[in-house]
Amino acid sequence: MAGDSRAAANAATVLRTVLDHGPVARSGIAGLCGLSPAAVSRQTTGLLRAGLLRELSGPADGVGRPRIPLDLHTGAVGGPVAAGLHIGVPQSTFSLVDLRGSLLARRSFRHRDPRSPGLGRDIAAQLARFLRESDTGRPLLGVGAALGGWVRPGGPDGAGGPGAGVVVRHEALGWRDRPLAAELSRALGLPVCVDNHARAVAHAEILFGRPEARRSLVHLFIGNVVDAAFGIEGTVHQGPGAAAGDVAHLPVPGSDAPCSCGRTGCLQATASDTALGAEAVRRGIVPDPSVPMLVDAAATGDPRVDRLLRERARAVGRAAALLLDVCNPAVMVVTELSSVLHGGYLDEIREAAAALARAPGDPGRIVPPHAGPAVLPGAAATVLLGPLFRDPSHLT
Repeated sequence: MAGDSRAAANAATVLRTVLDHGPVARSGIAGLCGLSPAAVSRQTTGLLRAGLLRELSGPADGVGRPRIPLDLHTGAVGGPVAAGLHIGVPQSTFSLVDLRGSLLARRSFRHRDPRSPGLGRDIAAQLARFLRESDTGRPLLGVGAALGGWVRPGGPDGAGGPGAGVVVRHEALGWRDRPLAAELSRALGLPVCVDNHARAVAHAEILFGRPEARRSLVHLFIGNVVDAAFGIEGTVHQGPGAAAGDVAHLPVPGSDAPCSCGRTGCLQATASDTALGAEAVRRGIVPDPSVPMLVDAAATGDPRVDRLLRERARAVGRAAALLLDVCNPAVMVVTELSSVLHGGYLDEIREAAAALARAPGDPGRIVPPHAGPAVLPGAAATVLLGPLFRDPSHLT
């Protein structure tokens, strides 16, 4: 499928049109995307040959001459899949997804020591095991990997330019200038693309989520690492050196939490999972700083946990208000565990943001990720699928 830039752009247009509207006949594709019927025919032939599209039985619509509908090849026989790797601080998550981002398999690997020098090797070995045990014979396109911190996106094959696929800085893991994409590609024998997890979720929302995300979005990620990503007209902003989105030290109105940077009220120190877990232990709510344990306890009706999670949600909402005022996006996606699982905490975020934000807009535009609790494993695989939908010759 390799060809000139116009052919690649046309192939991407056809593939994204089928993503949005499939199953759809070739004649329907031409009408939807603005390409000529001849151009659509050329590109669909190539995409069918590459295994990215498939023909379905029966007419797409209407009567008379049959029009064979096309769709993304997500079939259990022959449909290609992408692997995802999300590297968190306490654990990594492995996944397999199809071309529509649907989760097919998932597994977690608990880190014995997040700062162990051998952590990368252990993750690669466990991911290889997961891929062997999850193999169904479907073509594996490669691996998308996502993690927090400052990451220069891309892969070891030159995708993304010089220095791509490198973790420039991840404080919690102790990684500096680590060529993660190249390491994983050597260990797995597969194409690997790497990106920051906040940008990965933003890409997933643009590809597979709400239509308004393609106009403009802000994604705020609250975990052990706090990050953000910004997208406009379907493109996620990276900035010089791919350093955009570092909001760890964004000041949270009303917070006096001390931060390691020497200031107080920073978002990382106020609302991260690390800060939340430490506060829960300090209050004697849980013996270990585990956010999943806190969410489970809240579900049982523990009022102390509910109070703490609502406090965090309001702090996140105040930080979200600042981002809403600066960017005023069509949609703001917030990835924060308690609000992803329980709508009441999302309401707290919305109310706190609405009370402080000056930008016009419905608080309902603050939403959880479309994939719900599966957001991170799905978004990690999108690190690989995103370039494919921009240029189908990239991996085929």
